[in-house]
Amino acid sequence: MKVDLQTFSQLHHPAYVLEEQRLRKNLELISDVARQSDTTIILAFKAFALWKTFSIFREYIPATTASSLYEARLGYEKFGSRVHTFSPGYTDDNIAEIAHYSSHLIFNSLSQYQGFAAKARSANPEISLGLRVNPEYSEVETLLYNPCAPGSRFGVTADQLPEELPKDIEGFHCHCHCESGADVFQRTLAHIEEKFGKWFPQLKWINFGGGHLMTRKDYDTELLINILNGFHKRHPHLKLILEPGSAFLWQTGPLVSQVVDIVENHGIRTAILNVSFTCHMPDCLEMPYQPQVRFAESIGTDADGLYPAEKTPHIYRLGGDSCLSGDFMGYWKFDHELQVGENIIFEDMIHYTTVKTTMFNGISHPSLMLAHPDGELEMLRKFSYEDYMNRMD
Repeated sequence: MKVDLQTFSQLHHPAYVLEEQRLRKNLELISDVARQSDTTIILAFKAFALWKTFSIFREYIPATTASSLYEARLGYEKFGSRVHTFSPGYTDDNIAEIAHYSSHLIFNSLSQYQGFAAKARSANPEISLGLRVNPEYSEVETLLYNPCAPGSRFGVTADQLPEELPKDIEGFHCHCHCESGADVFQRTLAHIEEKFGKWFPQLKWINFGGGHLMTRKDYDTELLINILNGFHKRHPHLKLILEPGSAFLWQTGPLVSQVVDIVENHGIRTAILNVSFTCHMPDCLEMPYQPQVRFAESIGTDADGLYPAEKTPHIYRLGGDSCLSGDFMGYWKFDHELQVGENIIFEDMIHYTTVKTTMFNGISHPSLMLAHPDGELEMLRKFSYEDYMNRMD
């Protein structure tokens, strides 16, 4: 089926639509940064794991990063290479299998290292082991996404490390960012080097984690390249790794939904959609943030002064189709009266959506679709009652 990639007027059911042309543009930028900075940049599955698109990713990047057994297996079996794995807590039940699928395995604490390093090496003698470290500095303001907030459960602080690292610890992993700019990385790196630089001669690699939003329009990629090359000059023996998630999928496609009803209560009009913020756009409620809607102007989340409707026409609150009372988000102004069946297109809904989508309340997942540059829309997956039932087994 060919579609208009602006309106998706030919599409009449909910779907996440990944646009191949936009994806390749991001991948080209990321691979160029990797080349110019001699850095390995890999895809973090926690942001995106749509394996039917991995053939495209493999043209640009060598590997992926996982945080669980299933993600590690996905990378090994579907991407086709061993993964870089970090988990806050490995167990006797999963450590051997995770190690088998991994090229790099990062421990969150020294006690996890002591408990599972030997078992990991036994399962995969070629594995490279590392520790997650916490510089106790981050500019991420939303605590839900701040891995270095006071009391964080992530990483070993400098005062907890021995002067001499265990001989089989070959790398450090340090994640401090969330959709951050290169200037934030520059300031954060100063803290990392100050706190942990004395251990760098004992290492072979360092992973600076994710959150480097290098595909955002205002991101200073030249500064990022200079920062990484400057680090190389100071520490030429260390291999560098970045593992962004959002950067790969930033602005690569929308969630297309349809209006199924319009209701009014105390002058507030809500367009009921056949998607759900709770089920399909959870980051909007967690962060929180108001997504951009194509062909509409965001009015914000406060209704004061917007009503009665005659005063400010064509303003709607958008509501999901679950029974959760809070399954709605903000207000948007359209240039016309919405009609049942009309498409509502939520922009930038590919990262941190498909991986978090749930069937809460029995609400089906939107279909997964790939839009080719010529407008051909390929169905990658359509969900069924059996998918819901299998979750309940």
